[in-house]
Amino acid sequence: MKELKNIQLINPVTLSLLLLLVMFGTECGSKVNTQNSVANAEELKLKLSLAAPGDTIILANGEWKDAELVIKANGTEEAPIVVMAETLGGVQLTGASNLKLAGEYVVVSGLHFTNGYTPTAEVISFKIKKDQLANNCRITQTLVENYSNPERHESDYWVGMYGKNNRFDHNALVGKGNKGVTMAVRLNSQESLENNHLIDHNYFGPRENLGANGGETLRIGTSHYSLSFSNTQVINNYFDRCDGEHEIISNKSCGNLFKGNVFDECVGTLTFRHGNENTAESNAFFGNGKPHTGGIRVINEKQKVLNNYGYGLTGHRFRGAMVVMNGVPNSPINRYNQVIDSEINNNTFINCDYVQLCAGSDEERSAIPQSTSISNNIFWNEAKDDVFTAYDDISGISFNDNIISPNIKPIASGFKGVDAELTKNQNGIYSLNDESITAGITADFSVVSKEATGPSWYTKPKNSKTFGYGRNVAVEEGANLFDVMKDARAGDVYTLAGGEYLLEKKVPVSVPITVQSTEGAVLKFEKSNLFVIENGGALQMEGLVIDGAECPDYAGNAVVSTSRYSMNKNYKLFINNCEFRDLDVNHSFNILRVYKNTFADSILIENSKFSDVSGTILELNQESDDIGIYNAEFVILNNNSFKNIGKEIVNLHRGGSDESTFGPLLFIDHCSFEKVGYGPKNKGGKSFTLHGVQKTMISNSVFDDIKTFDIFHTVGEPITKISDCNIDQSKLAISDKTATLSNLKLAKNAKGSDGEKLGSAL
Repeated sequence: MKELKNIQLINPVTLSLLLLLVMFGTECGSKVNTQNSVANAEELKLKLSLAAPGDTIILANGEWKDAELVIKANGTEEAPIVVMAETLGGVQLTGASNLKLAGEYVVVSGLHFTNGYTPTAEVISFKIKKDQLANNCRITQTLVENYSNPERHESDYWVGMYGKNNRFDHNALVGKGNKGVTMAVRLNSQESLENNHLIDHNYFGPRENLGANGGETLRIGTSHYSLSFSNTQVINNYFDRCDGEHEIISNKSCGNLFKGNVFDECVGTLTFRHGNENTAESNAFFGNGKPHTGGIRVINEKQKVLNNYGYGLTGHRFRGAMVVMNGVPNSPINRYNQVIDSEINNNTFINCDYVQLCAGSDEERSAIPQSTSISNNIFWNEAKDDVFTAYDDISGISFNDNIISPNIKPIASGFKGVDAELTKNQNGIYSLNDESITAGITADFSVVSKEATGPSWYTKPKNSKTFGYGRNVAVEEGANLFDVMKDARAGDVYTLAGGEYLLEKKVPVSVPITVQSTEGAVLKFEKSNLFVIENGGALQMEGLVIDGAECPDYAGNAVVSTSRYSMNKNYKLFINNCEFRDLDVNHSFNILRVYKNTFADSILIENSKFSDVSGTILELNQESDDIGIYNAEFVILNNNSFKNIGKEIVNLHRGGSDESTFGPLLFIDHCSFEKVGYGPKNKGGKSFTLHGVQKTMISNSVFDDIKTFDIFHTVGEPITKISDCNIDQSKLAISDKTATLSNLKLAKNAKGSDGEKLGSAL
């Protein structure tokens, strides 16, 4: 790893002092040559044309709408040119705004991108043109927040780093909702190779599951340049709930260092996808039991994984706490190179569920790891015995002096079970209370705090509830719900009295709301939909009766619909203790209809009754391009009854062969299904259509007089398990042998399923 040079380091405190000194014309060491203030992009361009080393240009506070800032200047190491907001965060770049930076020794500070999206391919770019790059420049104290293209699958970056010796520090990138890497280090020219960039003390805030490839938070390089050295250092950053796809960080180049970073409840892994001689050292991965949280995935040669800590990581297959992949013999540059001469030493994994070796082994990926060591690690999980999984021959991996909890089954020699207890230090890090144990992380292990990352002026988002934290609004019998809810605020709860409500208009849901009744309020509607979930909306229904007696007599009705337009924010739909009846005025009357480019992170239906529905309960099949995109992550049906349903209960589709996503996942427990799929427009003759679902768990349920239950497995390692059910096996059409059918008889005293537990957690 080459040592970083020539980066002008100005910490946030110094920048703030510099700002005050500039405003009052005070000297600090050397004189600040000018005290320029500008109010728009054109004025900035003029001032920059006259700027000299040591100058500071002040951007006036306020909204800068549709401002395309182009900063090209040349300072020196001793006297950089500084472009900074009048007060940190005081310059709001909105609409179609962006920033392009090129030159030498320029510092940009204090910007806030919000309420818009970039008109180009990047919000912040360390280049102006292909031949105008930034070198020895710095961006700090800047926030990009929810600055997403409204088209979910229209791709862009928020930050693109080019050139050499640049620094990106104490910034925050929060809430990217459209396709594209949040931050990318580009190696697409000779001038950007061996760049020695420093990415430090940044806050990478929540990024929702994209439900498609292209949701990485940080990528360094691409497969085309993956055998080139980048020498980028990623140090002391905080990754908070970065769930875009299973590669939180996608390393695709050589010689990079990832050190002292925190991954807090992030879905996915730090992935050495391409490139050699990279190091992950002293990072912390806190899963806390959240589904799909992972640690580090190793591919390629001479990788080092040293002194890292993982806690409560639940991800499996490519998302395990520690994953060592199989490679492709003589692999093309864009596939999987064999793991050779790599080290996984002195790491600690506490209550992590899966360590995966030779992962991805198949006919293509048949090159097993070679000359690789897994030594002096601690793997501790007293609740799970089968932590280790080997998918192929592990003879090329040496195991030495690893410590495991006594219950874990070792996968080879080189593991020792010990009797010890866990102790937790003031930083929340667990260790074993046996001083003779030298394996695992060092005694002085520590990582950056959330407070030490991001802009000093920015308040980071908390992990708040989706529903039930707003106003409590009592709604009298017969009130016009459209008028009542037109000014809804996030988290509001609308409690309906008993009796009947007739809606003449669709109710748009643009924020998370709860509609409930303890007296069994009956909702009827005269439009094609009762509720329409718009971008940013989420809906919880409880204790309601939905009656279709007044619905229009034409096909295409649905109780709940998503927006017809692309949604770059995920939604939730929770239904509890509701009754749906007489939804058969015409064929194809659905409970939920979704549109392309919309995504539910969770749909939970429990304790509810559905009768005489002519269409589909959950129609989640609009992403039919077969490129790995789908409409919902978790679908959970718990303790419900379905009778006389014309089409499918669930039509859930995920096509293609992409492996960058986790779901969909379907859980069904304690449900009854009677006469399903006999509607005249059910041309496929299916009661369920599950295409590409990654995990299907069905338990304790009765299927009586149903059409074909169709399950088609595609990519990954799909799992279908049907247990303790009453079902005619001749109705099951399963595409391959990965399904497990066991105990096909209704259990009288069946225990709760994973679906129940997950439903409670949601």
